[in-house]
Amino acid sequence: MSTIPPAARLHGPRFAFGTLTALPVRVHRWDRDAARGGMLCAPLAGLVVGVLAAAAGLLLLVLGAGPLLAAVATVAVPAALTRGLHLDGLADTADGLGSGKPAEDALRIMKQSDIGPFGVITLVLALFAQVAAVSRAYDDSWARGALATVVAAVAARLALTLAARRGVPAARPEGLGAAVAGVVPPGPAAAVAVAVLLAAAGAGALLGLDDAVRAAAAVVLALAAAEALLRRCTRRFGGVTGDVFGGLAETAATTALVVAALGR
Repeated sequence: MSTIPPAARLHGPRFAFGTLTALPVRVHRWDRDAARGGMLCAPLAGLVVGVLAAAAGLLLLVLGAGPLLAAVATVAVPAALTRGLHLDGLADTADGLGSGKPAEDALRIMKQSDIGPFGVITLVLALFAQVAAVSRAYDDSWARGALATVVAAVAARLALTLAARRGVPAARPEGLGAAVAGVVPPGPAAAVAVAVLLAAAGAGALLGLDDAVRAAAAVVLALAAAEALLRRCTRRFGGVTGDVFGGLAETAATTALVVAALGR
């Protein structure tokens, strides 16, 4: 019997798309059941973002723009579809971790509207890495570039599903982090993770055994990198925030893209 209440099954996808993308989806419920369903549906939102990003890159390739410009467009689409919130979260998380200040002061730094030097450096390096990795994948094969893009987008949102599992506290009593912290039971979280892993490997298998292994490795290593950051943030800040969730998504996406570009 499903552990997800009917209300969460109904409002979960709406919650996922309404909070994790800029697509015109209105969230009607913000309770814990809807948040649970929403975080379990996060990879579905990633799938849509990834397909749209790959479509933009492939369109430019068809028009003769070349792998580098296509990669820039591919990386720009997820940024636009999240209004840059995940990138902003990555920068704020870097500033908080790099500040060396107590948790309360670090959280205050993260909440400020400006971006400090740690955030700028992290943001620039992450975007360069994403563009370089996607360009390398497109240069090898348009299909492999598209696959890497979709897998990275899904893995990025899967990292959020796992970060919202029970036992991971919120660092603040308010905000998106508090709304979704600890809402996902371990069993359903693991089931979604296995489903994503198998789907990534299956999609890669359409291009060959090496691509199946690479796609699966991209998901596993993306989640490992996100988990390492999550543990660091929970120790440093006492829990998660909306910025931390954004940082986890970008860390997972960057790792997945880099893995997809290796060994070609």
